Amino acid sequence: MKISIAVESPLQDDVRALIAELNATLLELTPPEFVFHMTAEQMAEPGTTVFIARENGQAVACGALKRHADGIGEVKRMYTRPSHRGRKIGAMIVDQVVALARHEGFRRLVLETGDRHPAAWTVYERAGFTRCGPVLDYPDSQWSVFYEKSLP
Repeated sequence: MKISIAVESPLQDDVRALIAELNATLLELTPPEFVFHMTAEQMAEPGTTVFIARENGQAVACGALKRHADGIGEVKRMYTRPSHRGRKIGAMIVDQVVALARHEGFRRLVLETGDRHPAAWTVYERAGFTRCGPVLDYPDSQWSVFYEKSLP
């Protein structure tokens, strides 16, 4: 089946359900004080662009670009439903985020992910991200892994 990826509002019911799955998954793997959620309402703010992957009209994955000062963009809210993992959908969304960040003139992308997400690490590393120390205002903790990518 063909996957389509587009910029969409996170305020749609099916996207809210996808975000709820993401939040529940993160809380299974990481203590709540080290999970950095964005609500659907926060994701809908002008400084964030949300990408939704769909198959046969069903929302199956998401990811977002959050804009920060000084030419820095942040990859946020990356999630693929278990039924659709292994199909490189996350990589396709990361490619869209990187392309948009380049188009808008960002010089650097950063992200925080969990210490129990090796599949996510693979996606980011294949996309040219490298591990780094804490980014933005995230605390340094055993639960977080940080990545960055320069956008020349």
